[in-house]
Amino acid sequence: MSLSDEASHSLVGVIRMPDQAQSPGRAILKRVVGAMAALLLAVLIVYLDRDGYRDVNEDGVSLLDSFYYATVSLSTTGYGDITPASSSARLVNVLVITPLRVLFLIVLVGTTLEVLTERSRQALRIQKWRRIVRDHVVVVGYGTKGRSAVQALLGDGVEPGSIVVVDTVQESLDAASAIGLVTVHGSGTRNDVLRVAGAARARAIVVAPNRDDTAVLVTLTARELAPKAQIVASVRERENEHLLKQSGADSVVVSSETAGRLLGMATATPSVVAMVEDLLTPDAGLAIAERDVESSEVGGSPRHLSDIVLGVVRSGTLYRVDAPEADAIEPGDRLLYVKKVTPAGE
Repeated sequence: MSLSDEASHSLVGVIRMPDQAQSPGRAILKRVVGAMAALLLAVLIVYLDRDGYRDVNEDGVSLLDSFYYATVSLSTTGYGDITPASSSARLVNVLVITPLRVLFLIVLVGTTLEVLTERSRQALRIQKWRRIVRDHVVVVGYGTKGRSAVQALLGDGVEPGSIVVVDTVQESLDAASAIGLVTVHGSGTRNDVLRVAGAARARAIVVAPNRDDTAVLVTLTARELAPKAQIVASVRERENEHLLKQSGADSVVVSSETAGRLLGMATATPSVVAMVEDLLTPDAGLAIAERDVESSEVGGSPRHLSDIVLGVVRSGTLYRVDAPEADAIEPGDRLLYVKKVTPAGE
């Protein structure tokens, strides 16, 4: 049976929903504080009504005796050497001490119960996620390129929960989960793994493995599952670019040539490289963006707009701003332009 046919509870460990929990230390501290509060309340109740309790030593019930009685009562040990003798003390034990005992035990075993129920909670969250997930972005490979792609998506305002990371390295998946991404453990070359990641309903798939041959296989598999999704792939060598396009990639980024070109530029014009990096960083400074044309802009030249327009996207084709096709803006066009980004909090 393939992964895509498995029940949700069987996918716990394969799919990992982003954690919504606090740190373990804080969770333990809260339980300890809760247990101590229940204990101190029981001590106070017993001490205030100490005349209603009988000690086998017949020397009265002191504050230490109250602590002792509360401890052995709440832990259900109950040695019986200190017992409620009066009617009021017994009533208080029934109405107050017993509920405190239950609360005390719940607090103490809370961690164990949480571990036991975590799998069930994960299964329910996975089942709900698989039912509603669509129009998300699947990132295959969470190495250097995959992480940078995710940071760019987050910088463009994509919600972390709308990004699914597929990888075989657990450390990479842990890093992705730590920033709120949904993760799927498995190889992106497998049809069932991509199905589990919801690739068939994704709006975009980023292919960023470490090997070119893996990128080709992932692209082939992804295109078969998602014929309408935007597939963007990374390749190390230019000679493999055509293979990815033949496999179904809409866009191919040649990482080695791009990095090498920037290195060469940096030796002579480092300021140009700084500007390129600024344009590629969506969370501050300048950024390259795309927008719909306004009705008042139709018929005019993109070179005369207040925005710095780099190109015109028409029917899925990009025309540079100096191309004849971009002389006049048409209805339905989209503009590729440079926008100023204000950092969050300013």
